[in-house]
Amino acid sequence: MKEYTDATPPDVVRHPVVPVRDVVIFPHCTARFFIGRRSSILAFQRALQSDRIVFLATQYDATVDEPTPDQVYSVGTLAQITKSLRLPDGTIKVEVEGRRRGRAVNITVEDGCWVATIRQLSEEIDSPARLRSLLGRLSILLDQYVQHYPNADIRHAFRSQDPSHIADVLADSLKLDVQVKQELLETTSVAGRLSRLIELLQIEIQKAELDREINNRVKQQMERAQREYYLNEKLKAIHKELGRKDEKAELEELRQKIEEAGMSKEAYEKAMNELKRLEQMPPMSAETTVSRNYIDWLLAVPWKQASEEIRDLQYAENVLNQDHYGLEKIKERILEYLAVRQLVENPKGTILCFVGPPGVGKTSLGRSIAKATGRKFVRLSLGGVRDEAEIRGHRRTYIGALPGQIIQMMRKAGTINPLIMLDELDKLGVDFRGDPAAALLEVLDPEQNFMFRDHYLDVEYDLSRVMFIATANVTHTIPPALQDRLEILRIPGYTEYEKLQIAKRHLIPKRLKETGLHPASITFTDDGIRRIIQFYTREAGVRNLEREIGSICRKIARKLVSSGESHETYRETVTEQAVKAYLGPEKFRPGVANERNEVGVATGLAWTEMGGEVLQIEVTLMPGSGKLTLTGKLGEVMRESAQAAISYVRSRSQRFHIPTDFHKNYDIHIHIPEGAIPKDGPSAGITMAVAIASALTGNPVRCDVAMTGEITLRGKILPIGGVKEKLLAAHRAGITTLLLPKENKKDLVDIPNDILEALTIEFVESMDEVLHVALENPLPQSDQTSVSPLWAQERSQSGESANQLAE
Repeated sequence: MKEYTDATPPDVVRHPVVPVRDVVIFPHCTARFFIGRRSSILAFQRALQSDRIVFLATQYDATVDEPTPDQVYSVGTLAQITKSLRLPDGTIKVEVEGRRRGRAVNITVEDGCWVATIRQLSEEIDSPARLRSLLGRLSILLDQYVQHYPNADIRHAFRSQDPSHIADVLADSLKLDVQVKQELLETTSVAGRLSRLIELLQIEIQKAELDREINNRVKQQMERAQREYYLNEKLKAIHKELGRKDEKAELEELRQKIEEAGMSKEAYEKAMNELKRLEQMPPMSAETTVSRNYIDWLLAVPWKQASEEIRDLQYAENVLNQDHYGLEKIKERILEYLAVRQLVENPKGTILCFVGPPGVGKTSLGRSIAKATGRKFVRLSLGGVRDEAEIRGHRRTYIGALPGQIIQMMRKAGTINPLIMLDELDKLGVDFRGDPAAALLEVLDPEQNFMFRDHYLDVEYDLSRVMFIATANVTHTIPPALQDRLEILRIPGYTEYEKLQIAKRHLIPKRLKETGLHPASITFTDDGIRRIIQFYTREAGVRNLEREIGSICRKIARKLVSSGESHETYRETVTEQAVKAYLGPEKFRPGVANERNEVGVATGLAWTEMGGEVLQIEVTLMPGSGKLTLTGKLGEVMRESAQAAISYVRSRSQRFHIPTDFHKNYDIHIHIPEGAIPKDGPSAGITMAVAIASALTGNPVRCDVAMTGEITLRGKILPIGGVKEKLLAAHRAGITTLLLPKENKKDLVDIPNDILEALTIEFVESMDEVLHVALENPLPQSDQTSVSPLWAQERSQSGESANQLAE
């Protein structure tokens, strides 16, 4: 093999050329690489056939697979091939050793490979003193470099005493860019190469020191934070050293979301200001979390996303009829609202309030309205809420502050036009933290809620497109100012016929599906359902009715599984007897009318939150000193009604033919059964008066008559409330004649026709009319009648006849 030595090199030589990628071969250094291009393989083979010398030139662009001669650096290295190995895929693994620098003067293609005319580059001569000084400085820097990078194997460069050799080996060993290495290769001055290497080492050492400083700072921070934040903290430390703001992708994403959120001008400015503050805050600051949460809430609430509302009246009517039986007035009001929505582009929000006993379907009706109008439905329970901040939110100065429930419901809905149901509005509380009902005034006022301001967000938020529906059991606990904002729609309860239809259409199919029973296998008879309604439930709604039907379905499901039969063959009919067998003893004794006329016993009607009730008011007389006893846990208003009834009877004593001093000789005891249940209200006034008059005159009260109304001292009958509930109770009790104040005649519009047909309703204006109808023997219209049997009996015991008393 002919070797090419440094002792006697020719100035100009011709050798094959092999372009290399991403590597620069230096003299005095060994390199290994693969040859795969056809031109390079041919050049390699040509070199093996001659003196094993090739010219290695680096490509400008490593991505070019087939470079042209003008796409490689002209300065390269003449290298001698020391080893080669052909691999099965045709590539050749080569080991070469660099000899001298050279510049390609001309490159031609011969026999498919590159051949270059190469002028060898001579090194410039520098003073030995300068070289020694540069080598000394280089040695010190290498020691520092090795301290930072212990795995760097670069000390072997000083095994040679030749400065040129040292410079080339060191340039090859350092991890430098290809362009920097090419620059060192093209530098023929040894002192110049050493100076450049000193600069590069100083830069690398400074980088290493900076990296160590950053690592130390991050390590200190990691002692106070979790380990998974390591990469983020290191990045922040780097940004701090470079003097730049923290431009994390997360903050950029927040900025983009703010731009696209469609916020109001005020909210947009607040969000951008808060984002700027967040960029400048230290990452571990407690204020960072506060600002980030605030921005997240501003982005979470909807600003422009709206549901596409359904304005098809026929569709809405079908949905309401499908989900609910009856409630015609409520359905009519909803359809009116939808009709207005079609005629007016942006009508003001409507705030409806459903008032009625539990279980009549107030909440489910709101859900059906949302379905019929195409709005998102969210429910907010206000029962027991006592803090104003639950509505308006907490200010951000408090730890753990959050927006109020209104804003949270808007976030949950995700649209600016949802249906928000404010459940249990009548159960709001008040304490030292404020009045939540007062806070709701702004929410439920169409003239104000377009600029609702939550304490946490502290920006105006438009609630004008929200449809609010409130529910309550009673209205007297709702503040008057809040009632003024509401359109109250009363749902008094269901008749027995309505409950029967609801059970057949909704409750029974629902419970059969929940218990896995086939509708064709189980049949409920009308008598069976009525049995459940009358003897196992006592409510205005249907919640307990559904519960009892579910109990029967579960028992049937167990029976079906135990029998081993299939749905196709199993059949069962739930009759009255089956209801008793499944549900056990009757739970309630329905209020029924007396079977016979009795003295001192009158039937009254009362309103409760559970619906109407029948009350039996009993009066008895005992010899005494005129003491009045009231029992049955009566309230203050009812006690006053009893006093008024007695005063009325005393004022009519001559007409009733009873002694005017009866109140001095007899004690009167008024009792209303079921004494454990509190009772109050003015509507029992006429019932008490009738019972007292009956007891004093001995004239029985008709058992088929029930009455309700408030009495005055002059015997006038005043109107009362809860007419529908009371009529339903009378119908359930089997009453045939009902006495109502004449001014309540207007309330019969809402009474079902089947109830009106089953009752004979007498409208009265005075107690004279009441007594004429209620007593078995109507009192005479003139004063010339015999004294009542009771007083006649008392006088006869003292030796006086009834006729003498009349004279």
